[in-house]
Amino acid sequence: MTKKEQAIAAVDRYSDELCALSDAIWDHPEVGYTEKFAKETYCAFLKKEGFSVTENLGDIPTAFCGSYGSGSPVVGILAEFDALPGLSQKAESMVKEPVKVGGAGHGCGHNLLGGGALAAAVAAKAYLQDGHVGTVVFYGCPAEENGSGKAFLAKAGAFDRLDAAFSWHPGDCNSVGMGSTLANYKVIYHFHGKTSHAAIDPELGRSALDAMELMNVGAQFLREHISTECRVHYAITDGGGEAPNVVQDHADVTYLMRAPQLPVLTDLYERVTANATGAAIMTGTTVDCEFVKACSNMLPNVVLAKVMQKNLEELGAAQYSQEDRDLAAAIGATIAQKGSFFRVVASQVENSDRRTELLKYADDALCEVVLPLGKESTGQASSDVGDVSWVCPVAQISMATMPAGTPMHSWQEVAVGKSGMAHKGMLQAGRVIAASVIDTLSNPDIVAAAKQEKNARTNGVPFASLIPDGVKPSIPVMA
Repeated sequence: MTKKEQAIAAVDRYSDELCALSDAIWDHPEVGYTEKFAKETYCAFLKKEGFSVTENLGDIPTAFCGSYGSGSPVVGILAEFDALPGLSQKAESMVKEPVKVGGAGHGCGHNLLGGGALAAAVAAKAYLQDGHVGTVVFYGCPAEENGSGKAFLAKAGAFDRLDAAFSWHPGDCNSVGMGSTLANYKVIYHFHGKTSHAAIDPELGRSALDAMELMNVGAQFLREHISTECRVHYAITDGGGEAPNVVQDHADVTYLMRAPQLPVLTDLYERVTANATGAAIMTGTTVDCEFVKACSNMLPNVVLAKVMQKNLEELGAAQYSQEDRDLAAAIGATIAQKGSFFRVVASQVENSDRRTELLKYADDALCEVVLPLGKESTGQASSDVGDVSWVCPVAQISMATMPAGTPMHSWQEVAVGKSGMAHKGMLQAGRVIAASVIDTLSNPDIVAAAKQEKNARTNGVPFASLIPDGVKPSIPVMA
């Protein structure tokens, strides 16, 4: 057994503890910037294992990092652990059945994401303990959902020391990510008007609600004149009150704007904001713009992606049991419309024999094969990992922890979050990341080539955060 294989075997020694930690995070779902239980659980583990822990990273109470080793290269492992509001769900239930009505739930598998990243960290530590030079840094990154925690950490310089970083995401396939993501802005528009009796003296009122509705109508017309790759979403968060006979003097709407490139996003933001200004002028009201958060688009890195692909192919998919397959089939039967990511990627394979072989597995209830390295593309989602990719080269994998075709942010994903298939996929992701970290620590040419590629993609322009100076994370007051 090689030194690398011996280090990766550490995942097996810690498997029970790592699965218990992941389940504990699932049992205590916490939404962005409130992940107190998760933060304390991870920090206790890291300290016990001899990592040097820094808490309150970037002045964010639930952000932290744990370092092990010394010298260069410095390789990061990115972890997430926040839950989603309103997705509470009982484990392995075949129907939508919340543990707590209206409560949070791990509908994006971040309990597993953090656990798999931690598995990689302990394996990398085992490698460094064997006399190798380099540093591994485990990053506890809060509020990926709706909060862009990594974007704020990147602005604070938390990732500046890194030569490279790796991560993963729970999914329904085993593949290396080659896609970019959409950059986004999240902005709240606060409209201010003047109250009056809506029947007796309506001429004295100035309706903030009218202004907000006019802005939203303008956004609908704007959709025809923006790139098809852009996205504009909104949510009315304050309608001005419940009395229809009172002209509303306040109204708030939150907009999330997405675009594949930063200049396009900036233009989109300016046009949406112009809608808000115009709506205020038309109604005799005023509007204030509150910038909440932003994140950059993801920069793929082929050098690191190939490192992860090699290790994914060598280690293979997780070894699932018949019980795992049966559960996947049962949960899968509750999904009316399944995704087709596996079929899309398999259909792109140029070798016809290999393509035919892969497509035989397209309708399996649980993905047990490794997809080839796909083509670069731009997806419709956003991720704050994008900001890290502008600071240092980054690569990620997806590992099957749920039935094939499971929609993200669904009750079905929450239901399988503590299952055997979830645990097996999580631990296998940890092994693949660990192997990739070890390759990067032991081969300076990988770091040099990855950095050269990243600089080529950015034209050598240093990272500049999209978040304006003075904007802070929306951190709730915790007890």
